[in-house]
This record gives sequence, structure tokens and C-alpha cells, in this order.
Amino acid sequence: MQRYALGIEYIGTFYKGWQKQKKTDSTVQENVDTALSKIADETIKTTCSGRTDSGVHALMQVVHFETRAKRLNRSWVAGTNSVLPQDININWIKKVPQDFHARFSAIKRTYRYHVFNGSSQSVLNKNFTSLVKDSLNLNAMQEASKYLLGENDFSSFRGSGCQSNSPNRNIYDIKITKSKKIVSIEVSANAFLLNMVRIIVGTLIDIGMKKNKPEFIRDILVSKNRNLAGKTAEAKGLFYLGPEYDHSFKLVRPKYKNNLVIKN
Repeated sequence: MQRYALGIEYIGTFYKGWQKQKKTDSTVQENVDTALSKIADETIKTTCSGRTDSGVHALMQVVHFETRAKRLNRSWVAGTNSVLPQDININWIKKVPQDFHARFSAIKRTYRYHVFNGSSQSVLNKNFTSLVKDSLNLNAMQEASKYLLGENDFSSFRGSGCQSNSPNRNIYDIKITKSKKIVSIEVSANAFLLNMVRIIVGTLIDIGMKKNKPEFIRDILVSKNRNLAGKTAEAKGLFYLGPEYDHSFKLVRPKYKNNLVIKN
């Protein structure tokens, strides 16, 4: 059996998230596994680097799978893309050793959230940015974000359906930038809890709107009380930029440049 790693991008608008579900076929994994199985002529089951929720997009979801089928890399990519829906695309494939695991081998994951900060936005943007009409104070948001850095108990930023055994996560970096009317909030960590990024974004937006002071983030963390944090930001503004792995695996590294096609 050969193990492969696969890089996938998708628009999550019309899917119920990445992971397969019993009550619907409308998931990204269902489509990817079905397409790969057709090309391999055997049942393929993928394992992802990080699940994305309903409506969340991905620039580079990484998965691994095993197969007895022998195909050229270009045949895997072209063949799979030929049977996938147009909003899911395989970008690359690579043979990996048996000790590679898309989820457990990842040492870093990065998400970026896009906010359109203005009175109204183009219809072309509506599925990729969240609209915030009130002016946002980026300096206050940046100051607040510093309290989230490092290893912390993120119970206050954890969705109610989260099944993780521990609420502890280590946030390496948070970048908040603005290009014309698009505010980008980029968060890198070792891993994330359910809805963690979207709750962080909702909380930072409240601070940007001067509903709370930046240091209130510290109080939210200490309280371990979800009710003190902001609302969960809409899924449509969130992009999974991808995971990173040890250099020994020689996998494609995510490009964190602000190169998304979003009209200001």
C-alpha cells in the first residue's frame, strides 16, 4: 500500500463542511473520496489536516490516503479533478512515508478571516467576506490580540459541540491588516478548537467597534466562560490557508500572501 498526501482547495459555500456525515452527501470529503475511488478503482478514505465547518473555504487542505492503485501523479490530479465539482480542486499529490499523518504530523495551521468594513459590498464578495458596517479600530484589535498569544485555555473561545479532550491551544501569531475596505485577521496555532477562530474574530470585532476595551480579552480568557466572548463570526468569511509540516516530508508549504481574489 502506498500512502499519498494531497493538497486541495475548495469553496465551502454549498457544503456542510469537510467531514462526511450520515445524513447528507453534501460534504467536501464525500466528493473527494468518491472521485479518488473512481480513479483508483477501489474504495479510498481520506484523513484531513483539519476539519472545516459548513460554509468555510480552504486554500490548501491537506489529506492523506492509502491505495494499491498505481497512477502517475499527473494522472491522479487530472483524473480526480475531472470528476470533482468545479468548486473543489486538487492542486498537487505526493508520495509520503507511512509515518506521515495529515492531522498528527502537522506542526502549525493557519486561518484567515475577511471582513468587508463598509456600508455595502459587491455581490461578488458576499460568499467570501462578512460585512461590518461600523468603523473598526484596528489598533485596538491588534492590542487585544496580543493577550491571545501563547499557550492558553481557550474554553471561552470554544464552540458548544467541540469534542476535543483539552481546551489548551498554542497561538503563535495573529496578524490584523487592512487593504482598502477588506480587514484580514490571520491566526496561526498548533491546532484549533471548534469555532475557535470565528469566536476570536467576533470578539475582536466587538473591540474594534469599541464595545469592549482591548484588555477585556484577558478577562475573557481567565473566566473560561463562553458567554463573555463575542458572537461566532459567519463561516463565509473564513479561509483555511493550510497546515505546515516538518521539512523532512518535503511537502508544499502554504503561501500566506494576501493573494485572494476579493474586490474592494
